[in-house]
Order: sequence, then structure tokens, then C-alpha cells
Amino acid sequence: MNTVKFNKGNVLVVAHRGLSGIESENTCSAFVAAGNRSYYGIETDIHKTADGKFVVCHDFDLSRVSGEKISVESVSLATLTSIVLYDKDGSKDRADLRPCTLENYIGICKRYEKHSVLELKSDFTNEEIAKIVDIIKGLGHLENTTFISFEYENLVKIRAILPEQSVQYLFTNATPDKIELALSAKMDVDVGQGSLNEENIKLLHDAGVKINCWTVDNPERAEQLAKMGVDFITTNILE
Repeated sequence: MNTVKFNKGNVLVVAHRGLSGIESENTCSAFVAAGNRSYYGIETDIHKTADGKFVVCHDFDLSRVSGEKISVESVSLATLTSIVLYDKDGSKDRADLRPCTLENYIGICKRYEKHSVLELKSDFTNEEIAKIVDIIKGLGHLENTTFISFEYENLVKIRAILPEQSVQYLFTNATPDKIELALSAKMDVDVGQGSLNEENIKLLHDAGVKINCWTVDNPERAEQLAKMGVDFITTNILE
């Protein structure tokens, strides 16, 4: 199995949850698969754990990815990393497919020289945000990290520590209130691709805002968005 190729033009392509079209999402295997290909960046999601660590996972529980209804934020990191996740065929025979740590993810991005696009899933405190920043800084990858979040306050907390840090306000629909909030805070955006059109792309670009869009797996739509001038495309399988 391989990626689906498209004419990306000048767009920078980001692997969604790693190369999740081929490997199980948000695993070290998915990140390495993306690292070995031409992607500009690798996107993932982090939650806080009950013992104050940070784990890579999209959902707030492990039901969908492992069949085990375990709340991510209610147990320790050790408990989470002991759980084997589903492979793409639904089996659970691969010991390498487990939830991994923030440090694992950043380390792989750094090794393969990929930009980290890090979604902050939890409602993090100021102290937790500072700890995340310190971990990434300690690994020497802060200048190659963009923070994204549906939780606007998470990005405000990032900017309080790092006023010039790359952040993208994440939302599904490019409604006027969401656009205005991003413009007022001078944040870039990460938008559900279905709501983007030439008019709102021009509006954002005229204000100096960079545009990421998710999740684009249709090559014809990806090429249309590239021609309209989006800056980044986040995808499960396109390359």
C-alpha cells in the first residue's frame, strides 16, 4: 500500500496523525512512515494523563482505537502505553502499535526533519502548557513546532510564554466569528476544508493569515485547494 499522489503546487503537506492512511493513527509506526516520505510536517494530538504526563491520542478514550473503554486522562501513562492498538486490519497482533509519548513524537519528527503540528486536545493549565513547551524546547524542536487547538485559550497560553510562536486556531467552519477571532489575535488558522472558498481564503491572506486545512483525502479537492492558494493541506493518505 502506498500514498495517493497529487499535484500539490506550492502547498506544504502535513501527515494527519502520522501517515494514518497506511499505519494505525498516532503511533510511532505512523510517524516513522510519514518521516520516510516527502511530507513537510506530521500532525498529532496530545492529552494529559492522570500522573501529569502527556500521551499521544486523538479521542478522550481508547474505545475506537483499541476496543478498550479507558478514559485517557483518568489513568497513568504507563497504563496507556501498555495497551496494544488495532492494526489497520482490525487485528491486535503488533506490539509496536501502542499509545506513545509527546517525547516519542517530537523525537521522530526531529530525526526525520519534519515540522511538528501539535494539537492540544485537553483544556491545559498554564503550568501544563509551560511543561509541554519545556519538553519540546529541551528536545531542540521548538522552532519547528506549530501548536494547534480547538480550545482558543490553549493558544493564548502558548502565546503568553512564546509571543512569536507559530500557532493555528483550529475550527470546522470558516464562520465570520471564528475568522474575526483569529484575525484579532494574529493567529494562523487550521480549517475544515469543506468551508473554504476563494473569498474567505483571500480575506485571510489579505490579513496576513496562513491557512491550513483538514482533512483532505480526495486528490481533485486537494488540487483545487492548492490552486486557490491554501498554505498547508493536512491529509491521511495524499502525498
